[in-house]
Amino acid sequence: MDIRRLEPRDLPLIQHANLENLPENYFMKYYLYHALSWPQLSYVAVDVSRPPRTPYDYPKIVGYVLAKMEEEPSDGVPHGHITSLSVMRTHRRLGIAEKLMRQSQLAMVETFGARYVSLHVRVSNRAAIHLYTKTLGFDQEKTETKYYADGEDAFCMRLDLTPIRDQIPDQNGDDAAEEAGEDEGEPVGDAGKAEGGGLPSRPKEQLRKVKVGRALGVQGLVEKDESKHS
Repeated sequence: MDIRRLEPRDLPLIQHANLENLPENYFMKYYLYHALSWPQLSYVAVDVSRPPRTPYDYPKIVGYVLAKMEEEPSDGVPHGHITSLSVMRTHRRLGIAEKLMRQSQLAMVETFGARYVSLHVRVSNRAAIHLYTKTLGFDQEKTETKYYADGEDAFCMRLDLTPIRDQIPDQNGDDAAEEAGEDEGEPVGDAGKAEGGGLPSRPKEQLRKVKVGRALGVQGLVEKDESKHS
């Protein structure tokens, strides 16, 4: 089994996995929105025992995790969110879901400095709740009533990513430098010298925060198809 980043060519197959296993279904452009906005965070599990026969064949994808970063977090803390997780029934109980989740969490910390990750799960989905709480260590924060289209409640869960952050020295060093207000130093080498042999003075730059990406009205891209709900 190979765990790798989601690629654009994988989108039809992850949509198939979603339709096959979950009652919450999405338009194709919703998957594309994740893949283009946060290409580092979504992963697929590929059954390498069944390789494509030709360059035009699709890989055998048996699971995926679709994840994103919250663009405008209400608490002001950078954090990720698991949009969807699915593993084909033929490949369950192999630890695939756990591996997908852990890889995505690591990418959230390494790439975006996420402090925690959140998700929603149906209150009736005992298998998923066991995975999130017992295996991955999520905490249940609250219950959101009638969260799903069919009226079922959802548990809102959250996982602190501090243990992962502590294992990444570079991340910790960047945080310390940022908090101390350190810059990247002065120019070095011949290219950084002024005509008199000294270092050129640099005008003081005014820093400002900018938003990455733009709001795309995600709620308008979600399509609920409860016909497969059991």
